[in-house]
Amino acid sequence: MPDICPKCGLPLEICVCNVLERETETKIRVYTKKAKFDKYVTVVEGISQDELEKTAKNLKRILACGGTSKHNIIELQGEHKLATKKALISIGYKESSIDAS
Repeated sequence: MPDICPKCGLPLEICVCNVLERETETKIRVYTKKAKFDKYVTVVEGISQDELEKTAKNLKRILACGGTSKHNIIELQGEHKLATKKALISIGYKESSIDAS
């Protein structure tokens, strides 16, 4: 017997709860800040806690950079603001919910 989604009751193979959660999510903010030794860090805020680790891992893999996820934010090493927005869209987040200013 296939696994059943606890939210919608459908089999996990056809469950779309994760996609629907991403579409109804609050704004995702992507920005850069200067860290130690004049290095830049790209910060991603607004991703839900249960998706944080998986999204951070995917972003680090796609952008080929290091980083961490802590305190409900993702920090990526380097200046990847526009590339991060494209990567988030490819992962499945809506373009209208991403603010890369």
